[in-house]
Amino acid sequence: MSRTVIAIDGPAGSGKSTTAKLVAKRLGFIYLDTGAMYRAITLKCLRTKKDANDQEEVTRVAKDSAIEFALKDDINHIYLDGEDVTEAIRQPQIDKGVSVLARHPKLREVLVGQQRKLGQKDNLVAEGRDTTTVVFPNAIKIYLAADLNERAKRRLLELESKGIRSSLEEQTEEISRRDKLDSTRQASPLLVDKEATIVDTTNLTIEQQVERVIEIYKNQIKTK
Repeated sequence: MSRTVIAIDGPAGSGKSTTAKLVAKRLGFIYLDTGAMYRAITLKCLRTKKDANDQEEVTRVAKDSAIEFALKDDINHIYLDGEDVTEAIRQPQIDKGVSVLARHPKLREVLVGQQRKLGQKDNLVAEGRDTTTVVFPNAIKIYLAADLNERAKRRLLELESKGIRSSLEEQTEEISRRDKLDSTRQASPLLVDKEATIVDTTNLTIEQQVERVIEIYKNQIKTK
C-alpha cells in the first residue's frame, strides 16, 4: 500500500515542530521529528564524552543506539535506549552541539535509513532540515520560513517556559550560528527544494500555519 509523507523543512524557530505535530494529529498521521534523532545522538555523545568532530566515533554511537518515538498524552516522546529523553534533548547544550554532529555524512546515512523505514510503514508528517531534499524526495514538500528576529523571540519564549534563562541577543546569535552551519555543511545542507511550497510563518499563528499546510496537502492529493 502506498504511504503518504508530508515533509516539512526549515530553519530553527520557523515553527516546524509544533506545526508538524498538529498537522499529524489532525490528519491521523505519525509525526516524525528527524531532528530529535540527531539530538538524541548528540546527547549520548556528550554523556559518553565522545568527540562530536570524530565522524567514525559518532556514527558508531548511532549504530549502537535504539531510537523510538511514542505519542503519550498528545506529546511526542523520544526514547534513547529505552530512556525517555524528550526534555533532555532540548537543553541549550544540545542546541550548541547538534549542528556540529549533523554535518557528518556517515551519521546522516545511518539515521536517514532509519527514517525511510518509518516512511515505508506509516503515513508520516516528517520535519527537519533535509526531509524534502534527501530523506523523502517523493513527499509533499513544504518549507517554513520566518525572519531571524521572530525566530529568536520564539526560542527565547520556549526556553523561559522551561525555566531556562537566556536573552534575545544570545538566541539571535545562536540561531544565526546554527543557520550558517546547517546551510553550509557538505552533507545534506538546509536548502529550499525546488518542488517545495514556501510558507512564511513570521506573521502567522500556529493555527494558521497548520491550516496552510493541510490546505497544501489536500490540493496536492487532488492532483495526484
